[in-house]
Amino acid sequence: MWINSVLSEELCLAKTQASSKKRVLDTLAQRLAEHYKLDASALFSQFVAREKLGSTGIGEGIAIPHCRFDTDDVMLAIMTLDEGIDFDAVDQAPVDIIIAMVAPQNSEENHLERLAVLASALQTENYVEALRSANNSAALYLAATEQ
Repeated sequence: MWINSVLSEELCLAKTQASSKKRVLDTLAQRLAEHYKLDASALFSQFVAREKLGSTGIGEGIAIPHCRFDTDDVMLAIMTLDEGIDFDAVDQAPVDIIIAMVAPQNSEENHLERLAVLASALQTENYVEALRSANNSAALYLAATEQ
């Protein structure tokens, strides 16, 4: 899967403690910004703007916050939480797996295709369980990229 080509261990955060959706989005924006030398505040604003259109909580404890940004390539970060949080998910269940995706501004079709592939992988019970079981960043990276 394409995740292998865009994810790095530094962008995997396992068993993180977070108190809110906003805190999760901020942490992911900070991590992506540090890794890719971007403006963290601007990236966070894009995530928040997208969430205002409708929650990216897809159900079953999973959210895929995503946005387009001034970048050349797709970027991905994965976070699992110690305890699920309210993410306004479609099923109202707490979210404990968050996969943030950032796509280039002009890549709408590619962006949607990658979201579809990601959503499909997240419907595979073994894949989701492997993500949830990962106790550290290295294990989360391996679980995420072995699909």
